Amino acid sequence: MLVRVTPGAQLSGAEQEFVECLRSYPSAALAVIDLRVGDRRIDAVVWTPRGLTVLEVKGFRRRQSGILSISADGPWKISDADADLDEPAGSPSDRLEHGISAVRTTLERALIDPGHVCGAVVLVPFRGAVVRPSRTNLRPGLDVVVGNVADATELRIYIEGFSAGPRKWTADRVIGDCAALGLAELAPSRADLVAAGFEQVAQESPSVIARPPKPRVEPTPGVGTKRHAYAGWTVVALAVIGMFVVIGVVAASLARDSSHPTPQETSTPSPTPSPSPYHPTPCWPFQQDC
Repeated sequence: MLVRVTPGAQLSGAEQEFVECLRSYPSAALAVIDLRVGDRRIDAVVWTPRGLTVLEVKGFRRRQSGILSISADGPWKISDADADLDEPAGSPSDRLEHGISAVRTTLERALIDPGHVCGAVVLVPFRGAVVRPSRTNLRPGLDVVVGNVADATELRIYIEGFSAGPRKWTADRVIGDCAALGLAELAPSRADLVAAGFEQVAQESPSVIARPPKPRVEPTPGVGTKRHAYAGWTVVALAVIGMFVVIGVVAASLARDSSHPTPQETSTPSPTPSPSPYHPTPCWPFQQDC
């Protein structure tokens, strides 16, 4: 990692420990320590090929070990005691947010896209003191990381992975950011940045990377043609067999129906008897039954 300290900077013991941590990392990054952006003093700005982050470095005034608990409004604690930090005036998270805002605004005024500017408060305990968890979150984009020379793993993980975007911060873009922040004299050369791991050309996001078309596999002469011919003749043979089976079933059904005809029931209506002819009977006077 490339580390540049502003000339005349008066670093505290925690900040010197922090610089030693950064210089021990083989990461592709540039860190500028103790800079002024506008009217704000910022402890560190770190560029990686995937973005930039603003860091607020805080040490302890006495040896403290225990469980770290942070609050956006109340005091930070180490186990049951308040964290006895250097320069206790003001909230570290508020100072960090002011620094992030100053960096973002300065880059935007220089017509440079700052991207998503992250930030972290780096707590540097005395060597031998253990503060856990080594990394926690204030809110999205703002972290608290514990690290010193003896326990620098989480700080290195944060610096190498705080942004998961594509590698858009090229050597020229980093030099442009440094010039906009008034750090042109501290900025490494383009060759040094490329040697440190920065790209010369911005890497596009995976969704727009043009991929070459898959090569078309040509069939082997003779082998594929015979295979296709066998498959075609098999389909034709199965179709012909199926047709004959259907014809046989229809013919058998017709033959069975013709050999056993179904008798039809016939009904002959019975004739209605006609009434006998009427013959009047002559009746005589005083004749009985007339």
